[in-house]
Amino acid sequence: MPVYEYEHVGEGCGRGKKFDFFQTMSSDKLARCPDCGQEVKRLISLVAVSTPKTNSDLKNMGFTKLVKRDNGVYENVTATGKESRYWDASKPETRPDLKSKISD
Repeated sequence: MPVYEYEHVGEGCGRGKKFDFFQTMSSDKLARCPDCGQEVKRLISLVAVSTPKTNSDLKNMGFTKLVKRDNGVYENVTATGKESRYWDASKPETRPDLKSKISD
Protein backbone atom coordinates (compact mmCIF):
# COMPACT_ATOMS: atom_id res chain seq x y z
CA MET A 1 0.00 0.00 0.00
CA PRO A 2 1.49 3.39 -0.97
CA VAL A 3 2.43 6.05 1.54
CA TYR A 4 1.30 9.56 0.66
CA GLU A 5 2.69 12.72 2.21
CA TYR A 6 0.27 15.45 3.31
CA GLU A 7 0.71 18.93 4.75
CA HIS A 8 -1.71 20.93 6.88
CA VAL A 9 -2.79 24.15 5.15
CA GLY A 10 -2.96 25.92 8.52
CA GLU A 11 -1.20 25.01 11.74
CA GLY A 12 -0.26 21.39 12.31
CA CYS A 13 -1.77 19.08 14.88
CA GLY A 14 -0.50 16.07 16.85
CA ARG A 15 0.62 14.52 13.57
CA GLY A 16 2.81 17.57 12.87
CA LYS A 17 2.72 20.09 10.01
CA LYS A 18 3.55 17.30 7.50
CA PHE A 19 2.53 13.68 7.91
CA ASP A 20 2.53 10.39 6.02
CA PHE A 21 -0.68 8.47 5.36
CA PHE A 22 -1.14 4.92 4.06
CA GLN A 23 -3.93 4.55 1.50
CA THR A 24 -4.66 2.59 -1.64
CA MET A 25 -3.94 4.11 -5.04
CA SER A 26 -7.64 4.03 -5.88
CA SER A 27 -8.59 6.02 -2.75
CA ASP A 28 -9.46 9.70 -3.07
CA LYS A 29 -6.82 12.03 -1.68
CA LEU A 30 -7.52 13.43 1.77
CA ALA A 31 -9.10 16.85 2.00
CA ARG A 32 -9.04 16.95 5.80
CA CYS A 33 -6.67 15.60 8.46
CA PRO A 34 -8.03 12.34 9.91
CA ASP A 35 -7.06 13.48 13.44
CA CYS A 36 -7.96 17.18 13.71
CA GLY A 37 -10.17 17.78 10.64
CA GLN A 38 -8.06 20.70 9.35
CA GLU A 39 -7.65 21.17 5.61
CA VAL A 40 -4.65 19.33 4.12
CA LYS A 41 -2.98 19.11 0.71
CA ARG A 42 -1.16 16.15 -0.77
CA LEU A 43 2.51 16.74 -1.56
CA ILE A 44 4.64 15.33 -4.35
CA SER A 45 7.37 13.33 -2.64
CA LEU A 46 10.84 12.54 -3.87
CA VAL A 47 11.43 9.05 -5.14
CA ALA A 48 14.50 7.07 -4.06
CA VAL A 49 16.16 5.22 -6.91
CA SER A 50 19.16 3.02 -6.32
CA THR A 51 21.48 2.48 -9.26
CA PRO A 52 24.70 0.48 -9.37
CA LYS A 53 27.73 2.73 -9.01
CA THR A 54 30.71 0.46 -9.64
CA ASN A 55 31.68 -2.37 -11.96
CA SER A 56 31.60 -4.65 -8.92
CA ASP A 57 27.97 -3.65 -8.23
CA LEU A 58 27.06 -4.40 -11.86
CA LYS A 59 28.83 -7.77 -11.70
CA ASN A 60 27.07 -8.73 -8.44
CA MET A 61 23.71 -7.86 -10.01
CA GLY A 62 24.41 -10.05 -13.06
CA PHE A 63 25.01 -7.30 -15.61
CA THR A 64 27.65 -7.35 -18.35
CA LYS A 65 29.59 -4.18 -19.07
CA LEU A 66 31.77 -3.96 -22.16
CA VAL A 67 34.33 -1.16 -22.53
CA LYS A 68 35.80 -0.44 -25.98
CA ARG A 69 39.59 -0.89 -25.92
CA ASP A 70 40.52 -1.03 -29.60
CA ASN A 71 38.90 -1.28 -33.00
CA GLY A 72 36.58 -4.29 -32.58
CA VAL A 73 38.03 -5.24 -29.15
CA TYR A 74 36.04 -4.80 -25.95
CA GLU A 75 36.97 -5.53 -22.34
CA ASN A 76 34.36 -7.32 -20.26
CA VAL A 77 34.95 -5.51 -16.96
CA THR A 78 32.30 -7.67 -15.27
CA ALA A 79 33.62 -11.04 -16.51
CA THR A 80 32.88 -14.00 -14.25
CA GLY A 81 34.46 -17.45 -14.04
CA LYS A 82 34.57 -18.94 -17.52
CA GLU A 83 33.93 -15.73 -19.47
CA SER A 84 36.70 -14.23 -21.58
CA ARG A 85 38.03 -10.93 -20.24
CA TYR A 86 38.34 -9.55 -23.78
CA TRP A 87 35.87 -9.82 -26.63
CA ASP A 88 37.24 -9.62 -30.14
CA ALA A 89 34.38 -9.00 -32.57
CA SER A 90 36.10 -11.24 -35.15
CA LYS A 91 36.22 -14.18 -32.67
CA PRO A 92 32.71 -15.31 -31.64
CA GLU A 93 34.11 -17.70 -28.99
CA THR A 94 35.20 -14.66 -26.93
CA ARG A 95 31.66 -13.23 -26.83
CA PRO A 96 30.19 -12.94 -23.29
CA ASP A 97 28.00 -15.89 -22.26
CA LEU A 98 24.75 -13.99 -21.74
CA LYS A 99 22.61 -17.15 -21.73
CA SER A 100 24.21 -18.21 -18.45
CA LYS A 101 23.13 -14.88 -16.88
CA ILE A 102 19.62 -14.61 -18.34
CA SER A 103 16.85 -16.95 -17.26
CA ASP A 104 13.12 -17.10 -17.84
